[in-house]
Amino acid sequence: MKKSVIVILVVVFLVIIVIASITKSYNKIVTMEESVSSQWAQVENVYQRRADLIPNLVNTVKGYAEHERETFEAVINARAKATSMTIDPTKLDANSIQQFQNAQTELSSALGRLMVVVEQYPELKANQNFLELQSQLEGTENRITVERMKFNETAQSFNTYIRRFPQNIIAGIFNFDKKAYFEAQKGAEKAPEVQF
Repeated sequence: MKKSVIVILVVVFLVIIVIASITKSYNKIVTMEESVSSQWAQVENVYQRRADLIPNLVNTVKGYAEHERETFEAVINARAKATSMTIDPTKLDANSIQQFQNAQTELSSALGRLMVVVEQYPELKANQNFLELQSQLEGTENRITVERMKFNETAQSFNTYIRRFPQNIIAGIFNFDKKAYFEAQKGAEKAPEVQF
């Protein structure tokens, strides 16, 4: 009888250890997934900051270059498309991030065309409001780069953790999927040609 009680106690003890280990791993996965979601929110935040600066920039340039209506409309339409795109942070797959990135690239391209218009107006380039907005936009572009990098690092930590044994078993049981990364645009590996 004593042997069976000892065996039962050992089995109960082992079951408690296994449950505690599973619970610890599950909680860590949840915490890491929340970190990925939080970092994604920060990426969206800096993109929103850029989108918020654009109307002021467009209005400042409009005052100097009223006949550039097509360029202004392109910027406004690209901004509307970029700000309307939302992604559920729990479903960060490669396709959704690519769609988000494409909308942001379209906005960046439209902003580039706006800056070409600016080059045609030397008095605009000396305007204090414009200079301040341009500086804020440049700072925001730098923040976007930093936050995207932080997002990729956070996603990498999460992905690495859920792929390791035994967490991969727990992640599989509870349907935790890998998170996608921001990747360079196609053709970004090729340096642009400069011709004089």
